[in-house]
Amino acid sequence: MDDIKSILEREILPLVVKPGRYIGGEVGAVVKRDSDVDVRIALAFPDVYEIGMSHLGLKILYAIVNDRAGMAAERVFAPWPDMEARLRQHGVPLYSLETFRPLNQFDLVGFSLQHELTYTNILTMLDLGGIALFSGDRGSSAFPLVIAGGPGVYNPAPIEDFIDLFVIGDGEEAVVELMRAVGDWKRLHAGMEGKKRDLLRHLATSIRGIYVPELYHRVYSTEGTLLSHEPREAGFPSRVARRVIPRLDSIRWLQKIPVPNIAVVHDRLALEVRRGCGQGCRFCQAGMIYRPVRDEAADDIYRTARAGLESTGYEEIALCALSIGDFPDVGRIAEQIVTCGSSGPLSLSLPSLRPDQLSDSLARQLAQGPRTGITLAPEAGTEAMRRRINKKVSMDDLVRFVTDLRGRGWRMVKLYFMIGLPGETEDDLRGIVDVIRKVAAVGRQWKGKWELNVTIASFIPKAHTPFQWEPMEDTERLRGKQAFLRREVRGKNINLKFHDLESSFLEGVFSRGDQKLGDVVARAWRRGCRFDGWRETFNYGLWREAFEKAGIDPRAYALRRFADDDYLPWEIIDTGIRRKFLLNEREKAARGEVTADCVTGGCQGCGVCISLGVKPIVNEAKK
Repeated sequence: MDDIKSILEREILPLVVKPGRYIGGEVGAVVKRDSDVDVRIALAFPDVYEIGMSHLGLKILYAIVNDRAGMAAERVFAPWPDMEARLRQHGVPLYSLETFRPLNQFDLVGFSLQHELTYTNILTMLDLGGIALFSGDRGSSAFPLVIAGGPGVYNPAPIEDFIDLFVIGDGEEAVVELMRAVGDWKRLHAGMEGKKRDLLRHLATSIRGIYVPELYHRVYSTEGTLLSHEPREAGFPSRVARRVIPRLDSIRWLQKIPVPNIAVVHDRLALEVRRGCGQGCRFCQAGMIYRPVRDEAADDIYRTARAGLESTGYEEIALCALSIGDFPDVGRIAEQIVTCGSSGPLSLSLPSLRPDQLSDSLARQLAQGPRTGITLAPEAGTEAMRRRINKKVSMDDLVRFVTDLRGRGWRMVKLYFMIGLPGETEDDLRGIVDVIRKVAAVGRQWKGKWELNVTIASFIPKAHTPFQWEPMEDTERLRGKQAFLRREVRGKNINLKFHDLESSFLEGVFSRGDQKLGDVVARAWRRGCRFDGWRETFNYGLWREAFEKAGIDPRAYALRRFADDDYLPWEIIDTGIRRKFLLNEREKAARGEVTADCVTGGCQGCGVCISLGVKPIVNEAKK
């Protein structure tokens, strides 16, 4: 490990972009001696340091594991292509930032998957870390176990060939149980080889939420369509139920986090005050897979914020939830928090505030920080389409929100829309144009700089949502819609940005894909695909070649409309949501019917609380 550090300092880091990504040693980083550790996990984030160090889930797991005796969590991020080339040139393995330990010397390597376009980065990290790409090529030795969790594993099929086991659902308890079981296994089987399959079988049957692909047999029709997953042995569940922590208690860990060496995407203290969302937007996977709502205790938030600020030195704080305005008394809590900094008022960020949720109190708190911009997501341009997708935002709310912000000195607002939604019409497209024009006009009522940044994404059907059966729209039709919006939306203070159609298409392929796509991922990686979610490195031509060589038509995945009774590639995963509920929601979408928020409007019958044995935990607003 000292040799690795010496080569890095002399031969590698002076020659790469942003060497601060690779040096470790941050304030708050935890380094444990080998003699104090029984089980060690590398928390592997398959993107660059700046993105990984902004991710709340990684920080929570890092603190939870390192708080326990005998366990250690270290961090490793995907190296940018220049760093990858230098590591290969000098024969230096990919290492952790805490101890510079190569990945293949850990007991577990745990990938956090946030979206499908990080698949090739997983292979880069495995290969650089000295770990065989395919789980079947790693031999019978139990360690290191390659595991994966996060929202990106709710359709695990496309990467099943590379991962030994998946952790489905909330990881706070599952990862600790997994590491404890691995530690016990090591003590019982010290020096014994050929035990990997036995260990995987033990973990799958003793820990809830563990999916081991090799323990299931895939049954296909004569036409090659997946019909079912069948357990290879008695005792394995027919479906793997996700883990749900009964009470959100993660906020207490967020004062024990490393402070980044360099500027990162979200360079602030982030507090998760609510997990789950009751809104029920029909396109939103997060709103489905994180049910039910669980709130942090309101009285704990101020105390944790103060301690976190003292330990990190941040001057900006974010209150995080899928819909932060739904958190009871958020205005009062925000007012308390902005005064808890030791060097003056804090800058407050509310990343997911809906237009109908801006109270006078919240507006005042937001106005105390830099007015750099705020993002609003109407998603659709007409009331009819917003009803279809169950997005409860009106044009009046949006205009009132922007008017209030502009009057308080904001110079920039960001809008977010989707095109290609199920049932979209020309009127819906023209509605997007109308919304943009009206918001732009609101800003011009005041003197001074005014800028409207608009992002247009393409709808991608996601597993476990009411729209999971729907196809993605053809790329050429989406291209035509983008061209229409470019023609119709003009103005010197309006900036239009579109998500890349080819990378969106690829994401759609993998979001609905099956295990056969693992071959495509490996072929694309060998051709040089890296950082496919980054515009400057994405190369769809290489992916096209990989699909052709594998004999797979990607359109058959992205553009397929599943029948109501089809067995879906991700049905091995049980989120707790009833299939009937999702189908009913799709039918209500077609009729333009809205489903109430399950927190404020009562239970809507999704089935999560009953099937997973959990209860919503919602704070009451103080009067």
